[in-house]
Amino acid sequence: QLQLVESGGGWVQPGGSLRLSCAASGFILDYYAIGWFRQAPGKEREGVSCISSSEGITNYADSVKGRFTISRDIAKNTVSLQMNSLKPEDTAVYYCAAAGLATIRCDPDDYNTWGQGTQVTVSS
Repeated sequence: QLQLVESGGGWVQPGGSLRLSCAASGFILDYYAIGWFRQAPGKEREGVSCISSSEGITNYADSVKGRFTISRDIAKNTVSLQMNSLKPEDTAVYYCAAAGLATIRCDPDDYNTWGQGTQVTVSS
C-alpha cells in the first residue's frame, strides 16, 4: 500500500526554523503532486504549500509566502518543507499528502494519500 511519513517536527522559538520531510513508501513521489497541510486547534485543515508532479510549480498560502519553501529530493524520494521565521500562529499538526498529477489546487479535498502528521510548536 502507498504510505507517506512525515518527520522533522518539534518545538522552536519564534523566529526559528524547522525542516519537515515527507518520505514515500510504495510509490515515486515525482509522479504525484505533493502538498503540505496543517491543522491548528479549532481551525480547519489548510493548504500550506504544494508542488506539482512534473514541472515543479509551487504555490504557498499567503500566510507563509516568503518564509516557507517546498522542494523535492529525487534521489531520496522525499519532499521537504523548509520553514523559516516561524511564528506562534504556525503551531499545528503538519501533514504531507499526495494527489494525482493533474491536481492543480492546494486543497486538502483533492489529496487522497496522507501521512500521519508531525507536530510543530512555536512558542517562547
